[in-house]
Amino acid sequence: MARRCFFSFHYQDVIDFRANVVRNHNVTKADNGGFFDASIWEGAKKQGDLALKRLINGGLDRTSVTVVLIGSQTYARRWVRYEIMKSIERGNALLGIHINNIRDRHKNVKALGPNPFDYLGLQISADGCTGTPTVWNGIKWVYYDDLGKISIRQQAVDKRDRNLQLSTWFSTYDWVEDDGFNNFGKWVA
Repeated sequence: MARRCFFSFHYQDVIDFRANVVRNHNVTKADNGGFFDASIWEGAKKQGDLALKRLINGGLDRTSVTVVLIGSQTYARRWVRYEIMKSIERGNALLGIHINNIRDRHKNVKALGPNPFDYLGLQISADGCTGTPTVWNGIKWVYYDDLGKISIRQQAVDKRDRNLQLSTWFSTYDWVEDDGFNNFGKWVA
């Protein structure tokens, strides 16, 4: 059964064409790569915070996987962070794909961007059943303002009462090095 994916990305990576390579790769395949794209467009981000949160929440409806397309500045984008945290709250599967090895519209590649899952975390409760979203501000971990506590699958005792980076749970791939064109369907399965 095909999974319905929500793609989270920094709009600059659309301009540079990298995000489009991943989002549209199913068009050039004999099958659909095992997913349907449920992304929203960056232009809607001009509507204000509450309207944008509603739009993102609506975009996540009826999705089961959130794919974070990781470019140079993705990790620092407020709304990418919200899409990631909201995906966890919804129970979506989550993965990251580095896209800087994809040639841009000028045929250039870039060094890999920072992994957003390293800059976001969850402060796990004493009972291991909830997590309070956190973000690395460059100096220390602080509570994330855009979303409150999240119910999570109960965590093992050694993970309780601790702040854990999201990279503890979520995998990342490189579109070029890990042959995303042929493996994307397996990653989102």
